[in-house]
Amino acid sequence: MIAFTRSASIAPGKTADALRFGHDVAKFVKDKHGITLELLMPIGGNPSRIAWHCRFEGLTQWESLIGKLMADKKYLDLVAKSSDAFLPGSVHDDIWRTI
Repeated sequence: MIAFTRSASIAPGKTADALRFGHDVAKFVKDKHGITLELLMPIGGNPSRIAWHCRFEGLTQWESLIGKLMADKKYLDLVAKSSDAFLPGSVHDDIWRTI
């Protein structure tokens, strides 16, 4: 099992925009690809972050989804439209395997 988390730092004053975008992305991925993304915010550390978390049976399933998203104009437009809600260069991916 693979656990994937993508996080990003929210730009000052953009929390509402970031949360709206977070929910929009989760809905888009669920509706189009059948993958449930959990939307997360930290309760410790830097509170101005947001993350999406999901699980896959293996790396092939994760890689397939990422490939589809990177080729999807609607997804890319959604990301570009909300880019000002996040600090540039702050996106961070973690990929873990269960043991």
